[in-house]
Parts: sequence; structure tokens; C-alpha cells
Amino acid sequence: MLARPVKLLVMFLMLGLNMAAEAANIVVTAARVWPAADYTRITLESAQPITYKMLSLKDPERLVLDLENVELGATLKALTDKILSSDPYIKQVRVANFKPGVVRLVVDLKSEIKPSLFALPPAGDYKHRLVLDVYPPQDPLMAMLQEQEKPAEPALEPGGYVPPDKAVEVAISEIPTISQPPLQTLPKSIGDKKDGEIMRLITVAIDAGHGGEDPGARGANGTREKDVTLAIAKKLKAMIDAEPNMRGVLTRDGDYFIPLNGRVVKARKLQADLFVSIHADAFVKPEARGSSVFALSERGATSAMARYLATKENESDLIGGVRLDVKDPYLAKTLLDLSQTATINDSLKLGKAVLGHLGEINTLHKSAVEQAGFAVLKSPDIPSILVETAFISNPEEERRLNDDAYQTKMADAVLSGIKRYFAANPPLAKSRMAMQ
Repeated sequence: MLARPVKLLVMFLMLGLNMAAEAANIVVTAARVWPAADYTRITLESAQPITYKMLSLKDPERLVLDLENVELGATLKALTDKILSSDPYIKQVRVANFKPGVVRLVVDLKSEIKPSLFALPPAGDYKHRLVLDVYPPQDPLMAMLQEQEKPAEPALEPGGYVPPDKAVEVAISEIPTISQPPLQTLPKSIGDKKDGEIMRLITVAIDAGHGGEDPGARGANGTREKDVTLAIAKKLKAMIDAEPNMRGVLTRDGDYFIPLNGRVVKARKLQADLFVSIHADAFVKPEARGSSVFALSERGATSAMARYLATKENESDLIGGVRLDVKDPYLAKTLLDLSQTATINDSLKLGKAVLGHLGEINTLHKSAVEQAGFAVLKSPDIPSILVETAFISNPEEERRLNDDAYQTKMADAVLSGIKRYFAANPPLAKSRMAMQ
């Protein structure tokens, strides 16, 4: 009579042991590190979600992450070798079994930081991810701007006295220099109406699409969109910096991910006059080819292709990994649902000028500027365009996108379009924006 209950009990015990064994064997299949001046990201990928706890410790500064039911395999052990000595924030990572069923990661830090630890569900080619972002206490961009604006202290004469007439001269002469072209008089072709001259710097925010966890589109031969866009963006910045009274500022200057809204906020903090986002098209059919320029639309896409591309580009935050429960008050203040009619009109003018020059070096996919709801173009007060340089999914265009000479031609075409735009639409004087 007792045989059956005993047998069932044994089966339940065996099932419980198997489930416990499976739970204790979550394998980290990939560990990636993305160091950058903005922040450093560590990503752990696994087939199942990881339960975690984090503790911040001081003297010395370090983070302690306890990963439950995770196997200490080769991938986790190799994480220690992925930390570069040049990493701005992380000194080293130590990994070991803390107690049965718990792997402990100790992240030794170089200075005080602001950590953010969160889990991401499967997206794109990725499985479950646990993401640690290590931020500096102050935004590096804001620190740079504040340093540039800091008044210089006058040098003291013997006895500590500075004559009033010399104090101003000294203060002016000792203003910290910016690693950008010096302020000069604009050429009359892009000056204002008074004597054809203005005295202010034109800032162009250059956005290299994708980056870090988000590779973007892939070509048949393995070319990653994020690499191509960064190469062209850097060339464009160098060309813009060589122009009188112009400077280019990159939203990212390396292989790391910036959320779409974060790119817009960066441009606004820099008081950019223009925002140019560089991308490389991909489509399901390899025959698709040609360059395109897009502006924001408030009323829907102008074509099925525009809608398709906007949807794909707007998925970037899902692939790259954004913590959605964090509310940025600056972002909430700047990305209001404002009427963007004037800005969109200027964006269309800029796009038309750029598209005309792109047509001189490549086939145009569409002969007019298209519009769709690209999240990265939603600045309410900065004319913004998205340039699809070519179809990376087209084998011939993929080859050209990897060619240094073609990248240079592409950057030069975009710059020529920008200069044509300013020739017809001289920049106005700008009041300083609040940096809070």
C-alpha cells in the first residue's frame, strides 16, 4: 500500500533536485565591457535571467555584485582580463564563488562613481542581459562646458597687487582654450546681413548611429553599421573643424552606446545649430541601394520605406539597452510635445541641401527628403536630419562603405550641404541656454 506514495515522493524529490540543479547552473554565455569617457558598461548575457544584489563600499571605492544560481565558468572568469588599464572608472574586476550558489563580482573603482544595475529582456540577437553602467558623479560634457566658462584668476604682481587696468587684460589672456577651432569672422557667404559678418561659433552635432551593445545593421560580409557610421562621423568632424567659425561635436567618439534621447540632450546642452545623424541603410532585399536623407514628421511617414527605417532605428534603445524606469528631469523639460513646425521646415531645407550633394557621389534612393518619426530627430529647436549613407545590405554598397576614399567623399558631401544651407539661412545669434 505504501509503495505508490513512496514512489511519488521519490519522484517529487528527484524533480526538485533537478530543478535546483538547473537553477544553480545559469551559464553566462557572454561578458562584454564598453569603456568610454561618458560611462563604462559591463554586460553579462545568459539564456535565463539572473537574480542579483549590489552593494557599494568605500575606502577603497568598490561595487559588490552577488549573482545567484550562476555557474562560475570560463566566460565569467575571463571578465577580469577585459578591463583595460585606460578605463576611466574601473581599476579591476575580481570574480569568485562567494558561497554555494552565489558568484561574487567585486568591481574595484578608480574614483567615486554613480552605478546603475538593471536587467534587460531578450532583444535582437541578444538573450537575457544584466547590465552595470558606471557613471562619473558629474556628466563629462557638463564638466567640460563649466570649465570653459570658468573665469580666469588674474596673475598677482609682487605683493599680491593687480592694477585694475591690467586685471582685465590678464583675465582675457588666461581664459582656458577649447580644443576646437578659434573664433573667427564667418565668410560673407554664411554671415548675417550686417556687413556679411557675425562673431560666433557654429556648432554641428554629429551623431554616429548605434554603438556598443547596438551594432546596427550588418552587411553580408560582416560589416557593422556602428563602425561605418563612426568612421564617417569622425571624418565629418575633422572637416567641419577645419572650417572658419565652425566646430563639430560627436555624440559618441568610440564604440559605446548612447540612448536616442541622450543624443538629443547632448546636442541641446551644446547649443548645437544643427544635428546630423549618420546611418547606413539595410533592407530585406539586397538589391535596395542608394543614399537618402530624412527629417522628422509629425504626421506619419512619407513612404513605406521611411516607416520601415524609422521603426528599425527607433528599436535601437531596445537593442543597446536602456533603463526605462529612470526619469531624466532635463529630458522631460526639453522633449515636450512642442510644435516643431519651424524646426522641421529648417530640417527639410538642410536635408535638401545635403541630398543634392550626396547625389553627386552616389545613386539617390529617393530624390526628395523623406520624413518619418525618428526619435533621434525630435529636438524642438535644432534643425535635424538623418543621413542614410548607403545600403549596407547591398554587397556593392557595403564594399564602398568600407572604402576610406568613399567615406571621405560622403563626409565632404554632407559638409557641402551644410555650407549651402547656411549660405541661404544665416545663423542667428543665440542666447545662452540654462545648463541645469
